Amino acid sequence: MPIYNAPLRDLKFVYNELFDADDLQQLPGFEEATPDLVDAILEEAGKFCENELLPLNQVGDQEGCQFEDGKVTAPPGFKAAYDAFHENGYAGLIAPPEYGGQGLPKTLGFMVQEIICSTNMAFGMYPGLTEGACRAIEEFASDELKETYLPKMIEGTWSGVMCLTEPHCGTDLGLIRTKADANDDGSYSITGTKIFISAGEHDMTENIVHLVLARAPDAPEGIKGISLFLVPKMSVNDDGSVGDANNVVCGAIEHKMGIHGNSTCVMNFDGAHGFLVGTLHKGMSAMFVMMNAARLGVGMQGLGISEVAYQNAVSYARDRIQGRSLKGATQPEKAADPLTVHPDVRRMLLTMRAYTEGNRALNVWVARALDMSINAEDPKQREDAEALVALMTPVCKSFMTDCGSDVANMGVQVFGGHGYIAEWGMEQFVRDARIAQIYEGTNGIQALDLVGRKMPEKMGRNLRPFFHEVSAYLEEKVHDERDEMQSLIMSLAKSFGRLQIVTGWIAQQGMKNPEEGAAAATDYLRLFALVALGYMWLRMADIALDKRAGDEPVFYQAKLDTARFFCNRLLPQTGALMSAIMSGSDTMMSFNEAAF
Repeated sequence: MPIYNAPLRDLKFVYNELFDADDLQQLPGFEEATPDLVDAILEEAGKFCENELLPLNQVGDQEGCQFEDGKVTAPPGFKAAYDAFHENGYAGLIAPPEYGGQGLPKTLGFMVQEIICSTNMAFGMYPGLTEGACRAIEEFASDELKETYLPKMIEGTWSGVMCLTEPHCGTDLGLIRTKADANDDGSYSITGTKIFISAGEHDMTENIVHLVLARAPDAPEGIKGISLFLVPKMSVNDDGSVGDANNVVCGAIEHKMGIHGNSTCVMNFDGAHGFLVGTLHKGMSAMFVMMNAARLGVGMQGLGISEVAYQNAVSYARDRIQGRSLKGATQPEKAADPLTVHPDVRRMLLTMRAYTEGNRALNVWVARALDMSINAEDPKQREDAEALVALMTPVCKSFMTDCGSDVANMGVQVFGGHGYIAEWGMEQFVRDARIAQIYEGTNGIQALDLVGRKMPEKMGRNLRPFFHEVSAYLEEKVHDERDEMQSLIMSLAKSFGRLQIVTGWIAQQGMKNPEEGAAAATDYLRLFALVALGYMWLRMADIALDKRAGDEPVFYQAKLDTARFFCNRLLPQTGALMSAIMSGSDTMMSFNEAAF
């Protein structure tokens, strides 16, 4: 079975040292989120996930979910773990107190979610989807629906899911055919079929709340005619208890490449009783609340897989002896030296580490901005934070999941043949990680969202917080006289300059030909993400230089060394990406379609 230890020291470093925890504690509603409380929650979450969820990860993969007569049974042990998860309060960490939650910062919720994803990604999807559904209900539903459904969902008695995709439409939601016919009492009858519905049916809760996109008979064509409806699996009585079954039935579960522990369902709605969430024909607004929450959550799945794959690769590389160091035997008393003596193995391990720790820092930076955008009292601070979250959501979803897949594959490579067989668990990480690049909007769609929507929105308003902060930091640090910082600063400055040039080029060329931006989008998102990670690594190196002579020299020196590796070996990718982007769209769009 794979090993895992929650990276508590690094999580605490990012939360308390890289960023100022006092900033969050001073926000209205977060007064009780002291560093001691945050540390204690992270430590307990680490123990729970290591002891309860990690042992079920391979069980869920090997046993999978079982389907019979419209009913789905979760893998052995999942229901008991789900009950314990909620009894320990993890599902309500960031939920609103007025509905039974603890109201703690979303930043803390993000960090706990990383730990969950590392230990059991398939399990984590059940509470994760419920959290996203709760956010949409909280923001758009009527008070009656909120009071009826949110307390039960937050306490874990009921769960929630999104029902968007249909057999003929995935990304293009304007093609949705599911119908919503108005009833005399103000409710609706929902009829249609949804596919790829994660956690759409299971036996771990007494009710499942489906948030369904559907179209009323008089709705306008396209996405402007879509509405969002709350459709429970079981009807709810006036006293809040569960009543009769609604006309919501699981028609099948998918046989998938990975995440076998999570049920991926075909859901059939046959005149099911539902309730409008938000305004009629304005369902996309509510859907994007769920979708954006889900996209950040999926980014954390990539991060979680990266961390567990890295830990197992390091452990194996230290113990596995193969060949001798090129400089001569380092352990002559043994038949061979450990894998860690080989430069290419070190290249893989350091790449895994640099992306994982860099993404963790980026994750917390964006999570803090999310908290600021909601809780800050200063309107300008809220506006800037909201712009940063909007800009970075597609970047985090896409880049972190790309890294999750890449890091998991590198982990298999470190293991060699042992990584390819199921016993060690590494190949499961590859299979589980792969879906994260696809669902909640493929990574290509994230790139298009970044270039086509987030960049030009409000005349480039979303770009300003990021560009201004990185620029100000570089201007401040250009006078840093420490030699070790200077080389890192120059590396980031070059890459940041490339990002600025390419951003202007895409904006200019896109006005002439919209295919230019689309052709550049994926490379641009990666370039953007690398610069963002470079900024995180410079800030971490800055701290490490000051603290490496203290009580934890190994920890801080490792931070500095990883920053050097990232800036010297990985950040230069921005040069190639810039060249590829500025080669233009003609290289791909002029190709004869018949020749494919």
